[in-house]
Amino acid sequence: MRESLAKKIAWISVISNILLTFGKLFIGWYGNSDAVFADGIHSAADVFASIIVLLVIKIANKPADEEHPYGHGKAEVIVSGIVGILLLFVSIYVVFEGISGFFHVVETPSLLAMGVALVSYVAKILLYRSSLKVAKQHNSKAIEAIAFDHKADIVASIAAAIGVLLSVIGEKLGITFLLYGDKVASIFVAYLIYKIAKEMLTEAFDILLERSIGTEVLQEYISVVSEFTEVKRIDRIRAREHGHYILVDLRISIDHYKTIKEGHDLAKKIKGELMDKYDNINEVLIHLNPYYPE
Repeated sequence: MRESLAKKIAWISVISNILLTFGKLFIGWYGNSDAVFADGIHSAADVFASIIVLLVIKIANKPADEEHPYGHGKAEVIVSGIVGILLLFVSIYVVFEGISGFFHVVETPSLLAMGVALVSYVAKILLYRSSLKVAKQHNSKAIEAIAFDHKADIVASIAAAIGVLLSVIGEKLGITFLLYGDKVASIFVAYLIYKIAKEMLTEAFDILLERSIGTEVLQEYISVVSEFTEVKRIDRIRAREHGHYILVDLRISIDHYKTIKEGHDLAKKIKGELMDKYDNINEVLIHLNPYYPE
């Protein structure tokens, strides 16, 4: 179910971005709009990103094996990082093109360019909302990466439309500085792409470096474990994201006279309770320490 939904979202993204890419690149070039053309380059990057996601989804959902005892969840994180790097290079290219445009003769873009930007804006809002909803429901980093791509396009498309409009107004009213509205908009689009790339790369590196999850979530886990009266003390608890699921390491102290079977049964109950309450927890490793009353 999770894999089929992810593939569906990725295919929708591929098809829609192919259409938008050709539309924005052609109209941006034909209508003399750097901002819309830059937005088209971003959409082309989205196509590439979506294809990568399609290729890796099956790998990420494979169960654990001897070579990968913790599963293959980080495959999605790697994809997210690749998309982030791709968007970073796109942003650098777009800002370079935007700045160089100030040193050439300004050509006023066509209103047709603004029209295609507005169409992209509406389409991307719908795609972003649907993708993000599925990503949250199934805790998928790969689908979340696609959603973030759509998010960048939402603001980028409306910025491109405004840039075109300002340039047209500048020509009609003879206001010189407004003629550069399209160039400024393309630089702004580059900044938005960079911002999304930074967020994606930061999250990907945090997960790959196994940064601990937030203290609020850890406190929730502690509350669940503390409900077991046999647990005299929680000595240590750690949890880390492994792609679309979480791995938990727990050290607890129980009465020193408890048998191995009693300790085993308690650990099994705690693990079951955590995994039942939080469906994104894939594994709970529990170490038992002897507790001696003072």
